[in-house]
Amino acid sequence: MSVMAPDLLWPILGAIIAGAIIGAEREYRASPAGLRTHILVALSCCLLMLSAVHQMAWLNDAPIEVIRIDPVRMAHGILTGIGFLCGGVIFREGFNVRGLTTAASLWTTATLGMLFGIGFYELAIFGGLAALLVLAAVAITERHAPQRRIAHIKIGFRRDAPVALSAFIRIIESHGLSVITVDQWAESDVQGFGAIVDGYDETKAEAIGAAWIADASVASFEIRPQQA
Repeated sequence: MSVMAPDLLWPILGAIIAGAIIGAEREYRASPAGLRTHILVALSCCLLMLSAVHQMAWLNDAPIEVIRIDPVRMAHGILTGIGFLCGGVIFREGFNVRGLTTAASLWTTATLGMLFGIGFYELAIFGGLAALLVLAAVAITERHAPQRRIAHIKIGFRRDAPVALSAFIRIIESHGLSVITVDQWAESDVQGFGAIVDGYDETKAEAIGAAWIADASVASFEIRPQQA
């Protein structure tokens, strides 16, 4: 069978294009897996499914009565392997877990590659467009949809500063933030508090930061919003 045969060429080209489109969106978002990764995932899945669908072309020495063509078994193996690959792009960064959307996009790209490989072009094209719309819609929802914003605050006071845990909570709440959890720590000549707060926005962070910069009893502080 020639590689230039339409039933081989078009699935491969379709998988490459679908992987490139989704990969370009992930590349633009600076995700752990970008353009090349998505193209390779789509292409490899397509090639594996093509090899499963066209088993008769490379099992020509085997008796016909013993050949059982079952592309579904290949699909199961592909999805198992993709699961390990997706796990590699998910990582923890402080209190945040990142890479979940990229892992989902890799899973989708693998699915599109398999659909092109078995020749289900209509569903593959529709699925590719739907995936791109979902990924593009994230930017719109992040800007306009209401969402709960959480931040992690850590502050260190000089040991001689008369600041109690209740006073720290009052300071946080006076800036319009709600305390979810709070903890206390001390080391050498610094006593500190940490809190997870709700209601974060840049204006409140700027106000509380300016107040702490002007406070001589504050040795250090950190305000870190939770990443999406």
